[in-house]
Amino acid sequence: MSIDRTLVVEDVMRRWPATIRVFLDFKLACVGCPIATFHTIDDSCHEHGIAEAPFLAALREAVAKSQEVLSSGA
Repeated sequence: MSIDRTLVVEDVMRRWPATIRVFLDFKLACVGCPIATFHTIDDSCHEHGIAEAPFLAALREAVAKSQEVLSSGA
């Protein structure tokens, strides 16, 4: 499963914890926010004025890097 704009923010952070850093880096206070249970990535980008394409790219990169670390056994 790949991260796309329709996924719920809380689901993304739970499934891929490495993405939490990306939310924080983009100044999104989604971590611990009760709305994260309902907002999609698209909703969050729209609400916070974040460009969706670079945000999604950063989320996907964080997931890829975390999977590389896991597969390398580091």
